[in-house]
Amino acid sequence: MSRVNKDTTAEFLQQFPIFQDLSPEELKQVEDIAISRSIQKKSVIFSEGSEKEAVFFIRTGIVKAYKTDENGHEQIVSFLKTGDMFPHTGFFNAHPYPATAEAITPTELLAIPVRLFERLMLSTPSIAIKIMRVLGDKIRELQDKLQVLSGQDVRNRVLSFLLMLAEQHGQIHEDQVIINLPMTHQEFANSIGTTRETANRLLNQLTKENLLEVDRSRIIIHDLQALKEQRDT
Repeated sequence: MSRVNKDTTAEFLQQFPIFQDLSPEELKQVEDIAISRSIQKKSVIFSEGSEKEAVFFIRTGIVKAYKTDENGHEQIVSFLKTGDMFPHTGFFNAHPYPATAEAITPTELLAIPVRLFERLMLSTPSIAIKIMRVLGDKIRELQDKLQVLSGQDVRNRVLSFLLMLAEQHGQIHEDQVIINLPMTHQEFANSIGTTRETANRLLNQLTKENLLEVDRSRIIIHDLQALKEQRDT
């Protein structure tokens, strides 16, 4: 670990909703405890159940967060990108890390140690109040997404997940949406709670309909509106 370049950290932190309401003086106090980390591809940042030491903010790269069931099967919680923080409630409970986080590309992180941040909130309560308001909104947003996905059949979960990836990771190129995300078919299936065979069948069906194409490094959506219409029918 190394201390962060102080010339850029404040600007980076203020991009996050959790810090957007902080005054320059409050933001400077957060900046002073921030630490940078460089993570190699396929490296585990933290493991599910381990003691929570820090909350992380992604400068560059992609991180996979997943849980493991009693049979050793992976259930992907989310794919996190530049500008995301994880875990979302990390500053406000004493529980261990709720999932495993693994870098799936070379990743640059900003880490804020939990204990140092707790001391900062105790000494400056205005920071705690502002951040708790933002986190409450984020938790409701995540709950809404979970409710939508859990109430759908597998085909609609596939469509909803593709649309969510397009919104969060997609780049528009001419009339297409390109999602540059190195995700295997098994990881795709784990993200929506189904088998790889079922996910492959549904993705192949959408490919035959010329709505998208998929490989190990990206997903190309040819007709985003058609995907939305299929999900809404």
